[in-house]
Amino acid sequence: MNPPSHESEGNDPTRDETKNERMDRNWNELLQELRVTQTGIQILTGFLLTLPFQQRFTDLDEFQRDVFLVTVSLAAGATGLIIAPVSFHRMMFRQREKPLLVKASDLLARAGLTLLALAVSCVALLIFDVVVGRLAGVLASSCLLAFFAVCWFVAPLAMLRTRSENHP
Repeated sequence: MNPPSHESEGNDPTRDETKNERMDRNWNELLQELRVTQTGIQILTGFLLTLPFQQRFTDLDEFQRDVFLVTVSLAAGATGLIIAPVSFHRMMFRQREKPLLVKASDLLARAGLTLLALAVSCVALLIFDVVVGRLAGVLASSCLLAFFAVCWFVAPLAMLRTRSENHP
């Protein structure tokens, strides 16, 4: 067996696996992550799709309706991106392109998470705006978006950077 040679490509020199085994493992790990995300975004999108049919929906002002439509668009986009790896897999099935599938699916998942963070932040904006007021909505949405940015992007990248500095 040829041990992996580049850690930057997701290779782990402590694992004794072939490139195909590594790609299978990476694909399976990505699928597990997508399953968790997919359920949440589908529930959020489904909930958003029911709101226009609620009695109080007509009480929303123009800003609130605009935020709602942006939120639905973001949630629908996140849903599409999070589900897209399934379609990629179907189209690429048995084509011996697992590395390409894993790379494309990783990019789709990252984009989907970005839209999900924006959608959830917009949900907070809308809810706080309706319940407490516009300023509270903007503050809640901004804080939540900053929280997602730190937890989902900044912290992992900082940890990777620290690790690479400590292990040149």
